[in-house]
Amino acid sequence: MTDRKKIIEKSWNFDNSYAGLPKLFFTSLEPTPVSSPELVIFNESLAISLGLNPQELKSNNGLAIFAGNQIPQGAMPLAQAYAGHQFGYFNMLGDGRAVLLGEQITPTEQRFDIQLKGSGRTPYSRGGDGRAVLGPMLREYIISEAMYGLGIPTTRSLAVVTTGESVIRERIEQGAILTRVASSHLRVGTFQYVSKWGTVEELKTLADYSLQRHFPNAVANENPYLFLLQQVIKSQAMLIAKWQLVGFIHGVMNTDNMTISGETIDYGPCAFMNEYKLSTVFSSIDTHGRYTYGNQPSIGTWNLARFAETLLPLLHEDENQAVELARKEISNFTHLCHLNWKAGMRAKLGIFNEEIQDETLIEDLLTMMEKYNADYTNTFVALTFDNCRNEKIFETKEFAQWYELWQSRLKRQQESKELCHELMKNSNPAIIPRNHRVEEALKAANQGDYNVMQELLHVLSTPYKHNNEKAKYSTLPAPSNSPYRTFCGT
Repeated sequence: MTDRKKIIEKSWNFDNSYAGLPKLFFTSLEPTPVSSPELVIFNESLAISLGLNPQELKSNNGLAIFAGNQIPQGAMPLAQAYAGHQFGYFNMLGDGRAVLLGEQITPTEQRFDIQLKGSGRTPYSRGGDGRAVLGPMLREYIISEAMYGLGIPTTRSLAVVTTGESVIRERIEQGAILTRVASSHLRVGTFQYVSKWGTVEELKTLADYSLQRHFPNAVANENPYLFLLQQVIKSQAMLIAKWQLVGFIHGVMNTDNMTISGETIDYGPCAFMNEYKLSTVFSSIDTHGRYTYGNQPSIGTWNLARFAETLLPLLHEDENQAVELARKEISNFTHLCHLNWKAGMRAKLGIFNEEIQDETLIEDLLTMMEKYNADYTNTFVALTFDNCRNEKIFETKEFAQWYELWQSRLKRQQESKELCHELMKNSNPAIIPRNHRVEEALKAANQGDYNVMQELLHVLSTPYKHNNEKAKYSTLPAPSNSPYRTFCGT
């Protein structure tokens, strides 16, 4: 730690448990100062929930912290080491442009990582400049907060500041730093790194730390490392099912972007689909469609298999038995993910109980939606309010037959029509962060106008409130001759 002045903030309540792990896991270093930071956006409600003082953080002292120019009292900055399979190829990685300040302990005794993303070079930068640019940092802010509003586990964004410095990518961009909040930044790739370059004892230390931090009930379990595998599988099965239910496409499901906590992390080339299509892909670097919408559950299985491989020395002293234990648990992921997805789809259709033919009812609707290029979100909203008109899919004989079967299904359950309607309203968002709306907000922000983004964030904070305010945000983009593409923005 250098002699850089520390700011004393009464609301910061840092602990630094990760810094107590073996030195293999991280490198201690401070963010690189920037010249002229300015606060672009600040998440006041999140700050309050963390036990932080919004007025302090909106002051010059708070700005200095978000910019990495000052270190809050009690912080022990570090960059985490990890590895990962990127599009199927294993690489040594790590926080190449991020610094973990520490872990904020909230008034309710919850623990959250506070990380600066875009804060300068680290030993893991691999030749990069360690910086980030404004557009992608605001994209992460918008999408992560939208995911939070949708009820999907996610990292969150506390603030974005511009740095007053230019960053060179394909063109000269505004530099920016995002302050990210996460239950932890433990990744599948963290385990892959320690498994590859650490000892079995260090791997055990990481597993024990993960259990203590995220799954403390493991103390009563006969095989705590099998329990760890089971819990990560369970949380990821729930997470990916939730992605599928709202049409979210992560875009870069590398193993370093899969958390142990089950939170969505790293909003690079992510986007939400308009027309329902299993082959939907937006990422400009996913040239072979590895991470399409329809592939996300199977990629989840693949990633979790890589996680299970790292745990083999801990699962059982006999390698063959360890492999068998891991294989059994991994094979359960697809089933769990599908169960979560099917339960969510029944709720989207107002169905409370379960019948064998429900899956056929669901699949027939989705098949029609894909056939007639129906908008995923708006189709379910139309069903919710029984407003099935003015769209090609609703004018077909196929839909009329399906609709009759659906209505018969609803009549076979005890719940009233009103309860079914409420269930559908609470399961089908009125809006999602439409790609063209996000781009509008980012374009305006890059020109210094943040009002468009603030208005978008306001409506995205309550996606299940169906009112006139949401109407313009549910409209589709104008037809285009070129497909929508997203970029990592690193």
